[in-house]
Amino acid sequence: MPGLEGKTALVTGAASGIGRAIAMALGRAGARVAVNHLGRAGEARQLVEEIAAAGSSAVEIEADVSHAVAVERLVSSAEDALGPIDILVNNAGVILEKPFLETTEEDWDFVLGTDLRAVFLCCRAVLHSMRRRETGVIINVASELGILGRERYAPYCAAKAGVIGLTRSLAREFAPQIRVNAIAPGPVNTAMLSTEHMSPEVLERERAIPARRVGEPHEIAGTVLFLASDLATFYYGQVLSPNGGAWIG
Repeated sequence: MPGLEGKTALVTGAASGIGRAIAMALGRAGARVAVNHLGRAGEARQLVEEIAAAGSSAVEIEADVSHAVAVERLVSSAEDALGPIDILVNNAGVILEKPFLETTEEDWDFVLGTDLRAVFLCCRAVLHSMRRRETGVIINVASELGILGRERYAPYCAAKAGVIGLTRSLAREFAPQIRVNAIAPGPVNTAMLSTEHMSPEVLERERAIPARRVGEPHEIAGTVLFLASDLATFYYGQVLSPNGGAWIG
């Protein structure tokens, strides 16, 4: 895998799970990494230390990426500390299982705010500089459910489908200088895949895929690392899905 030495990456929601694995993979590949989090300073600082131990540099920056002012400050702080952002990974996300007819406007706004609005805000914040420099990579973390759909997850499915649509729109608008792609992971062993967020019935379905197991965060990070690298210079507006065969049933 080509290295990312000299590149600066910003990963949102990077304190745990898939985001943590992505940030670590980018750091190990040589990128300087801005580790965004919300209320998880201890975990973020530990990750920064691990990236430093791997030979790169990193900073942790707390910000609620669903708010425009916070996003502008996040990007400014990251660039002040590490240099212009070359790679943006929009990973921050939440999930909610609830019957559609019980879903409130507040539920809808909460999920769409973090899972879709934040992607729009972060892309907008970095694209000004990327366009001036005529270079950059954006990778948006969607979900297989943004393509397949799932009962009782309407806001999440809608948000992730929106991320895919936004990805394709930006890819057309900013190509060829800036590459915008997405990943749509299948079931992954993170806090989201737990009884706190999913009913036992849904968990059973998530695990009943051809791979006969759920994925691990580092397996998702590998796809992001590929898209961030020079191996993916002909990828624009694509949705890669590491999903253990979930799409084939």
